[in-house]
Amino acid sequence: MSTPPRAFVIGWPIGHSRSPLIHRYWLKAYGIAGSYDAVAVRPEELAGFLAEVRAGAFVGGNVTVPHKESIFRLLAGRTDERAAAVEAVNTLYQAADGALSATNTDIAGFLANLDAETPGWDRAGGRAVLLGGGGAARGIAFALASRGIAVTLVNRTRARTEDIARRIGGAVTAQDWAALPAHLAEADLLVNATSLGMTGNPPLAIDLDPLPRDAVVADIVYAPLETPLLAAARRRGNAVVDGLGMLLHQAVPGFERWFGVRPEVTAALRDLVVADLEGHRP
Repeated sequence: MSTPPRAFVIGWPIGHSRSPLIHRYWLKAYGIAGSYDAVAVRPEELAGFLAEVRAGAFVGGNVTVPHKESIFRLLAGRTDERAAAVEAVNTLYQAADGALSATNTDIAGFLANLDAETPGWDRAGGRAVLLGGGGAARGIAFALASRGIAVTLVNRTRARTEDIARRIGGAVTAQDWAALPAHLAEADLLVNATSLGMTGNPPLAIDLDPLPRDAVVADIVYAPLETPLLAAARRRGNAVVDGLGMLLHQAVPGFERWFGVRPEVTAALRDLVVADLEGHRP
């Protein structure tokens, strides 16, 4: 009898992760004999943990902070173009040749969330304003550019956005924070890829008046589910997309690789995670 497949999410710390809740829900829903567990791995333990995965202890798993960039470097040569674009991985799997490989499904998750919540958002000639200069902004800039969207990156530290623009190229440009109102006036999509607005952090304080009312406003933050940015956008009539959908949709490709079934993101799953988030508010 074969051993049921085992998958994981690693991070340090790891108690905050909702990934076990999501994947265990799917394992039960599809009647799959397998497991998905959170594993606390210190940074100095990464190489040893990867050796366990290579040895067959797991079929693969997810990677969260602070390990995404470190594992990208440790698996140099076994990452795809999505991971290479952002120099970070969040999903590990055993490739057809048996080698441990990695990708970044945050990119696909962001796009799938927008597609599900606001169909047609990526109309030809679309323009997006993307706030942030970190790893999340790199991934989302790559995602938007892959759909032919012109991306204006705005961050208080312009050097970071200039680096992203150079890496991705095409219609991705970096602009000064002071010019934000003028760029908002031309935007079809506004994305917050910073941690501002997250529980415990200051809100994202920007004036939405220049933003067209038919523009979509998205936030990658999902705790709280409705950030001050999304609340302000909703009040003025903009369509809004919260960050929880990105979390749910990014989990789909990994589950399919590990367990052989492509799961659905359903209202029941979303309600389960929302209830868990509400029950864990500080």
